[in-house]
Amino acid sequence: MSQKHTLGNATETGHIHVGKGLNQGALGVVGSTIIGLASTAPLYSLAATLGYVIVAVGAQAPLVFVVACIPMVFAAFAYQELNREMPDCGTTFVWGAKAFGPVVGWIGGWAVAVSAIMVLANVGEITGKYFWLLLGNEEFAGNRVVVVATSVVFMAIMTFVSTVGVQIGERLQMILMTIQIVAMVLFGALALWHALDGSNPGSIAFDWQWFNPAQLTSWSGFMEAVLLALFIYWGWDTCLALNEETKNPRKTPGRAALSTIVVLIVLYVGISIVVMMFAGFGDSGFGLTNEANLDDVFTVLGGALFGPWGWFLLLGVMLSAASSTQTTILPTARGTLSMAVYRALPAKFAELHPKFKTPWFSTTVMGVAAIVYYVGMSILSEDMLADSLTSMGLAVALYYAITSFACVWYFRGTLRDSARNLWMRGILPLLGGLLLGYAFVQSAIDMISVDYSYTVIFGIGGAFVIGVGAILLGFVLMGLWWLRPNAKPYFRRESLNRDTPVLVPDE
Repeated sequence: MSQKHTLGNATETGHIHVGKGLNQGALGVVGSTIIGLASTAPLYSLAATLGYVIVAVGAQAPLVFVVACIPMVFAAFAYQELNREMPDCGTTFVWGAKAFGPVVGWIGGWAVAVSAIMVLANVGEITGKYFWLLLGNEEFAGNRVVVVATSVVFMAIMTFVSTVGVQIGERLQMILMTIQIVAMVLFGALALWHALDGSNPGSIAFDWQWFNPAQLTSWSGFMEAVLLALFIYWGWDTCLALNEETKNPRKTPGRAALSTIVVLIVLYVGISIVVMMFAGFGDSGFGLTNEANLDDVFTVLGGALFGPWGWFLLLGVMLSAASSTQTTILPTARGTLSMAVYRALPAKFAELHPKFKTPWFSTTVMGVAAIVYYVGMSILSEDMLADSLTSMGLAVALYYAITSFACVWYFRGTLRDSARNLWMRGILPLLGGLLLGYAFVQSAIDMISVDYSYTVIFGIGGAFVIGVGAILLGFVLMGLWWLRPNAKPYFRRESLNRDTPVLVPDE
């Protein structure tokens, strides 16, 4: 039995709440892993990324997917260690505040929220577009008004599902993820089959040199590909944000996060290999460097591999985006719930639905914010929407790096206690933080170039302006909240500090 702590947090009325009131024990390892996988949208993420990775590094694409997962694994160790000590649904917000103080914690929580809103706009768009492609209506799929309206409906539905509860969401994700994984495995199996039967003249044989770093011809191209691939692993930390709703909050979320990354690397590396074998690297036809195919390699190849069953792959891509829509809302709403509990946001964000025990207000706000952002960007420019997705990587790298460094600093007094502590709480999280910090800086530098983005704002790349601007907006909002009397306990480190206890249910 673990020691049971009581989380006492003063509310606006001065009452004391035990914990946050979420539905404890709703998820196990499998359910948490499914939700973590759904958050990454693996089928769509790989389909939209593989072509550009191959353009950057050629046959070394599988190596890129292996290298890109390394900082994610190191960050996952940091999440696991911090979660064992402090299983709070605020994750980066709480851990950053406990390690470095209220400002770092608040910005970490903001980075989680803003990255989610940006990606929700993208996966919502994909869901709406592929819905009409699945129905065979290419006219509607190419009509911006129809796509935006359809996407908004899907986003609203997934917001409602998230409000109803994680158990219903888990069951829904089981179905959606099963279809998605089956589509990926079938796609890979058919690609391998046709690569070996010689039906495509452009097919090539497998070569172990695809994993050889010595074969890389351009360091800048390699880094560009790694930074691109790094963020298709993003989403596994959803498991940690649901820690207070799992059956074993200290251990289950960390195990689920690592399981999610393992499954992702097997899928990404395996599928990329067989697709390369089947399609080859030509710049015409099915070739993976064909510019006409870069945005969505799988849909182009799906017609050749699935034949009349090509709709099943379209269904998989649509469900991949739809499931990510719902699972992206979940952790963000719980993050703002935690921020409200500790007085870092208005108390309204901490309100739970009396029946479903979900943060209904936080969930609704996140859904509405994502819809408003998506519609606003769509009205301004479709190119700006694309740049906002690219810029999302800055916020992701920022809060992963904060968590990694928070682990090292928070546990600094225990690093000499054992070899395990030194590696799991010190060396590996530090390496993860440094790698992700480098990813943040290098991505920002790359985004300054006008050639990196679809838009130009203030004479520099639109992705840089949107990404850095979104983070800076967080400082402005934090400053405005700081001025409110209700915020004083948080910024004075009274409502949240290193010694603030968290609720850990009995195992």
